[in-house]
Order: sequence, then C-alpha cells, then structure tokens
Amino acid sequence: MKSGSIRFRLWSAAAISVLIALAIAGIGLRMLFERHVERRVVSELTVDLNQLIGATQFGPDTRIVVAPVLTDPRFQSPLSGYYWQVRDGTNGMLVRSRSLWDQALDLPPAEPGDGALHVHEAAGPEGAQLIAVERTITDAGGRSFHAVVAEDHGAVTLAVSEYVRELTPELALLGGVLIAAIFVQISVGLAPLQALRGAVHDVVARRKTRLDVAVPSEVTPLADEINRLLEAQDKALARARTRATDLAHGLKTPLQVLAADIRALRAKGESELADEIGKSTAAIRRHVERELARARIAPGDSGPAQCRFADVAGRVVAVVERMPGGERLTFDIDAAGDLMAPIDEGDLSEILGNLIENAARFAATSIRIVATLTTEGVRIEIADDGPGIADKDKEDVLLRGVRLDESSGTGLGLAIVSDIVGAYGGRLTMGDATPGLKVSIVLPRHS
Repeated sequence: MKSGSIRFRLWSAAAISVLIALAIAGIGLRMLFERHVERRVVSELTVDLNQLIGATQFGPDTRIVVAPVLTDPRFQSPLSGYYWQVRDGTNGMLVRSRSLWDQALDLPPAEPGDGALHVHEAAGPEGAQLIAVERTITDAGGRSFHAVVAEDHGAVTLAVSEYVRELTPELALLGGVLIAAIFVQISVGLAPLQALRGAVHDVVARRKTRLDVAVPSEVTPLADEINRLLEAQDKALARARTRATDLAHGLKTPLQVLAADIRALRAKGESELADEIGKSTAAIRRHVERELARARIAPGDSGPAQCRFADVAGRVVAVVERMPGGERLTFDIDAAGDLMAPIDEGDLSEILGNLIENAARFAATSIRIVATLTTEGVRIEIADDGPGIADKDKEDVLLRGVRLDESSGTGLGLAIVSDIVGAYGGRLTMGDATPGLKVSIVLPRHS
C-alpha cells in the first residue's frame, strides 16, 4: 500500500480517528468507573455511619458512649485506612476507632443542628486522602454529637488502576478489530475504482474501445465522460486519417507527373536539373509516407490488438518473394502456428514488411524470421546473411530520412518500424547475425 494512495490516506485517517476515539473513551470510562467506585464507597460508609449513630448515646455523666457495633477488623487495626470518630458537640469529648490510634480526623466545622448527611474529602493519618461521611445529631435535650466514618481514597485509586490495567488490552483489541474492519470497508469501497482501472488498461491495450465495467452511481459520470472522450478521439483520428489519405491521393498524380518530367529532362541531357527536382520529389514523397504511417499507428485504433504471427509473416514473405531479387533468397519462418502477437495485424504487417524488405535488399542467400513467447512478451527476430551494419550506424538508421544505401529506399522504413514498436510500449534493438544484421523486437503482453 503506497503512502500516496487514496487507500493509505483513508486508512491512516480512520486509524488515527479510531485511536483518538478509543483514548477519549478510555479516559471517560476511567472517570465513570472512579465515580462509580466512590459512590459505592460512600454508600457503604453511610451504612456504617448509621450503625455508628445508632450505637452512640450520652451516659448519665453526659459522657458519650459508643457501643462496639462496627465489627469490621479494619477499624481495629492501626492506620488501616478505615476510621470512625464521634465528637461531643458540647464539651468536645472525642471517641474514635482504634485504627486512628492517637490521631483525629481533620474535618470542616459541623453546623449546629444540621442533621443532614455530608460527604467530604478529608486529610487522614500520615497525610492520607480520605472519603468521609458525617452527620451531626441533636437530641431532645439540646445535646449533640458529630459522627464521622471515613475510608482511605487509596482503595478507590487501586481499584481504578486495576480496572484501567484490565481495560487497556481490551481497548487495544477493539482498536485492532476496528482498524481491520475499516481497512476491509475501504478496500470494498475502492474495489469499483480498481475495476475502472482495469477497464482503462483494456482500452489502452486496445483490447476494448470503451469502458465496459459496472461501477457505482458516484463513479458512473466519470466513466461516461471518459467514454465520450474516447468517442471524440476516435472521430478525430478518423478525420485525420481521412485527410492523410486524401493528401496522399492528391499528391500521387502531381508526383507521377514530376517523375515523367524528370525522365524527360534526363532525356534532353539536363541531368543536373533533373537531379534537383528528383531530390525535391523524394523529400515530398518521404513526408507523405511519414504522415500516412503516423496516422496509421496513432493511439486509439479500434479493433483487437492481437493477431496470429505465422499468418502475417507468411503473407509478407509471399509478397517479398515476388519482388525483384526476392526469388533468389530462401525464407525461414520459425514460429508456432498458434502464437498470438499483441499488436494490430496491419501494424505487424508494416513492421515485417519494412524489416524483411530491407533484409532482402542486402541478404546474400537467406533470411530467418523467428518469433517466440518470453516472460516479457513476444520476441521477434529477423536476421539476414548480408554485410550487416557498422556499430556506429545502427542508431542513425532509425532516424527518419537516413539511408545507408542512397541508390534505393526513402530512409523511412526503420524509423516507421521504431515508431510503431514504441507505440505498443515495445523495444527495438540491432545486433550482429554473424554474418549479417539481426533486428530484435520485443512486444510486451497486455497484462
């Protein structure tokens, strides 16, 4: 998954959002749990306080007497974190649990005659933070006492810490499941775009002329616009090819007239003028053939971009054999009968026609045409047993108008072949056939 892809961006944003949400949820759950534990502690302390109040009374000598009703052993253990105390509202006499030892709870002053229950945070022994519940009781005689029961807040903190320790792995697991689910959701949501990409690749590979794929309603307008663009491109290409063909036919007759005039001038002995006009005529002819070739290999050509190699090669060889000098050569076609080349039949004919015709012009006795299927695609090799080409000239012959043999040809053959191969994403190289020249072409498979 690439960092610049839509999938990565969506997944990253979703993962960050999930982590933030879980972090907030974790904090919120911790706070809720802490409040729940504190309420439970207050509830338990209230029960103890009510028991303490019920067990407290004034003796005959006005001293406070507390019956031992709070039997929890923690009230008996010094500094255990569980405490109670009762203070006489008249003389300040203090009765307290053994757990307080010789200390007293530091609480806000009680309001006289207030019998309501109050909950406080108080300072306990050794600086401990306590949760305390208190109430002031006044009897009919006007005597009062202040009763308090408290518990160390550390118990709440410990319970919350254990809860958070158990909650964290669960939240992490939930986060992993949510992120995985979001990744699956994003993959399912972007699947139509992958299908659209495959349809576009089919059009580029010339297997189809339109986007033929079922996409969601949100993507349908995009697919329709691309199809309209392809249709407009096809129409423009058709018009361009028509104009190129008309141009060729329009220039054919004037070129033939010029050729006749050249022959007439030579017959009159005006060879220099005839040569000048001949060069100009050849330049015009090269430009015409070049534009016709470019129109033919323009991207977007309709029809399936594949053909049976052996059939096309056989037809091209049959034509070359009937050309002057072709009858003296032997042609060897080495290709499986069912080998399909990933190229339009007309373009393959143009490639083989130019290459085999050039080979026939220089071959001594034979020409070998080989086509094989490789991991890259289809590899085509055309080799002759002629004099070959010097290494320094192998790049030059691919340029338009360059001819090593000035006596024949227009210098466009190999340039046109190079253009066609490039249009299909292929590769053209030249090597030595020992003796002779070997031209190799690799046409990639549509995948």
